[in-house]
Amino acid sequence: MTSRRTRGTAAALLLLGPLCGGCTAGEEPSAGASSTPATVVPASAAELESLLVTAVPSGLPLVPDDELDPPAGEKTIDDVARYGGDADEQRAVLEHYGYLRGWERFWRSGDQLTSVFVDQFAGPGGAEAYAEDLARNDAQYYGGSLDHSPADLPAGCVLMVRDFPAPERNVAGPAAFAWCAAGVFTVAVASVAVGAAEARAELTAVTRAQLDRMDR
Repeated sequence: MTSRRTRGTAAALLLLGPLCGGCTAGEEPSAGASSTPATVVPASAAELESLLVTAVPSGLPLVPDDELDPPAGEKTIDDVARYGGDADEQRAVLEHYGYLRGWERFWRSGDQLTSVFVDQFAGPGGAEAYAEDLARNDAQYYGGSLDHSPADLPAGCVLMVRDFPAPERNVAGPAAFAWCAAGVFTVAVASVAVGAAEARAELTAVTRAQLDRMDR
């Protein structure tokens, strides 16, 4: 089992190229409409971890971080940069976005899988630009259409649903993906389930629960 490095296997997110696809050298990501959550902004990885959901509605068991390769859990800027093809280039883009820290968590049983990624940035503009790039890259990688105004998710979230498996991308069942900008955070959730409706229901519940934990 793998984590973000080969995101198709994890049914999570793949960095296909420079994250700031619409930025030019020296251009700062613009601040969007997302507001900073009311929660205290984490100053460490441990504080960020405390914001992550600890269980999922489907009841899937939590996968220990060290059973993934590379391990899940705490992510530094260097960890995330290594998921791209050119680590130095990815690190420069992440620095441009103001990337601070991240945390990954997975639940799995057989082919069913739920994953949550929370990344923290210095400002909301970087978080929003990062979420936009992840959504665009994943739509290209998995072959899906993005819904920028999903009725069952809060503003600032983008949704993609695949009705069928994508074995060429190591996605073993119907899947749903969401990317949300929430203040200085980017939240990315994915679900692979027995059917598209089940995947979307799991994804919706987990995404809302995660955003609620960050808005206290």
